Order: sequence, then structure tokens, then C-alpha cells
Amino acid sequence: MKAFVVEKYGKDGVRAADVPEPAIRDGDVLVRVSATSVNPLDKMVRNGEFKRLLRYKLPFVLGHDVAGVVTKTGSAVRGVAVGDEVYARPRDLRIGGFAEFIAIDQDDVSPKPESLTLREAAAVPLVALASWQILVDRAHVKPGQKVLIHAGAGGLGSTAIQLAKHLGATVATTTNSRTGELVRSLGADIVVDYAKEDFSKVLSGYDLVLDSVGGANLEKSLTVLKPGGLAIGVVGPPDAGFAGQLGAPSFMGVVMNALSRKVRMRAKALGVRYQFFFMQASGSQLRELGALYDSGRLRPVIDRTFPFDQTPEAMAYVEQGRVTAGKVVISMTPYDE
Repeated sequence: MKAFVVEKYGKDGVRAADVPEPAIRDGDVLVRVSATSVNPLDKMVRNGEFKRLLRYKLPFVLGHDVAGVVTKTGSAVRGVAVGDEVYARPRDLRIGGFAEFIAIDQDDVSPKPESLTLREAAAVPLVALASWQILVDRAHVKPGQKVLIHAGAGGLGSTAIQLAKHLGATVATTTNSRTGELVRSLGADIVVDYAKEDFSKVLSGYDLVLDSVGGANLEKSLTVLKPGGLAIGVVGPPDAGFAGQLGAPSFMGVVMNALSRKVRMRAKALGVRYQFFFMQASGSQLRELGALYDSGRLRPVIDRTFPFDQTPEAMAYVEQGRVTAGKVVISMTPYDE
């Protein structure tokens, strides 16, 4: 089958290849990929940023989102049948959406939301799961709380705004003048144009900040939290909890804590908290999220669709910051299904 694989770590490490169709385990389903999408995590994995924790064996197929049709099931699979349209964020060490077929653990797949095409569904899994796990599982957002979501027009931000609003929060976001109306239409109550205003000067008393920018932006985010508030970073720096989540040796937890010591100490001095977040695969949560898409509570935001043979160009488009809003999708077919 055709696939795009990481042959070596680094910017030029992805190449097209013919690889064997994946074999399935007893608890797996084989999915013919209809569409996938590009995430910042693809670049991070390609560049080897997590290679000490996620030990992929080179070469491996890249791609963290999948929407497609089940073509084969393992002997222990229940509740999923050949011909089902599904979507998934395959678990770590079993990714591979940039290919014609992928074997996925049955616990990671969910029926595709009926209201979405396969192409639209491919834009959903990683960002929707991350939003749910941050806002619901980690932060326990409640009605009336104040949530700041940075980069609100991005793939994660555009999804998190909608979910936070559904949960009853007052939502602020940072974006630029081109996408102000979009984020308002998604549910943002307060929109800060980062090119014209410093969010840390105009916002205060927030329960939660979701930061996908990092660096100085993360440090400033700590100052807008109320006492006891929580800042969650998705681009780092990592902490010991991340190493524990991946089952890494204890010494890696010490290393991760050292990397995040500065921001954690700053947070402690301000009376707030910082945590790093790395999402986990979950078919059951995708089912819950699918119901929100079908009810109209959530909708995918798609910037552009590339054909499969232009997967490297799709990755470059994202890396070069050319995305206006939402996700970049890669489609196996020239038309929506």
C-alpha cells in the first residue's frame, strides 16, 4: 500500500513509500483510510521531540487522525463490523493515518458522526479528544467559570471554544483580525486581537488557560489566572505527569520536571498551577463527542484539503503558518464522501 513514512528524524525525514498492508491483531479493525488531517503533533513526532518516550521503530507511518471504512475485524472485535464508517485517533506507537490502510485497536475507534462526511470527520479526533480531556477530565469546567483559550482559530482552539461554551463557561480567546468573526461565531465571548492588545493587560480572574503557544505567552498566561487557577500547556514544557502517562522510567519524570521547573516555580509564586497535557486515544469519548457534532453543538473547521499524494505539501503548509483557521485535511478521494 502507499504511505508516507518517517525514514529518519528531522524536517526532511518523511518520504512516500510502498509498505505492506498492516496485519491485524485479535482486537483490531483494519480501516481503509478515506481521509486524515495534519496536526502539530505530526511535526513533533517527525522531528523526534518525543523519541525518548515514544519509541517508534524507523521507518514508521505518520498520521494521528483517521476517518474511513472498516474492511476487516479481528476475532475478538465486538460492536464494529466490516463496512462501518469510523473515525479515530489511534493510540501512540500505533499511529499511521498517512496511508491507504491502518490497523487500529477496537477501543480507539468510534462510529463516524452521521452529520459529518468522512473528510470532515478526519479533522476531528485529536483536537476533539484533547479539548474533552482538558476541559472535562482535567479542568472539570463548570457553568460560570472563565476560560481563556489561546489561538482560538486553530484546530484545537476552534474546537475547545465550542466545547467550553457548551459546558457553560465564559470564553475568551486570542486571535487576529482576520478570524475575529469566526471565533465569535464559535462561541467566544471576549476576543483579543494579539496584534493590537496584550491579553495579560485586559484579562484577569480566569479559572483556566489553555495554551498552545508556549514560551513567553505561557508565562504571561499565569498572570491572568485567579488564585488556584490552572494553566494547561499542550506544547510544553513537559512535566513528570507526562512521563508517568507514557509509562516512562522514573528518572524521565525527574528530567521532565527539570524542563518545566521555571514555569512551575513561577506559577507557585503567583498562587496558581501549571500542567502539561498530552492526549490519549479513546473511542468511548469519541462516541460522546460524535453526539455533540450530530446535535450541532460542535462543528469542524477546515482550512483546506490536500490530495493524498501531496501529504508533504500539506505538512509544509501547516508548518509555514499558512493556515487561516481550523484543520488541514488530506483526502484519498477528490470528492467528499
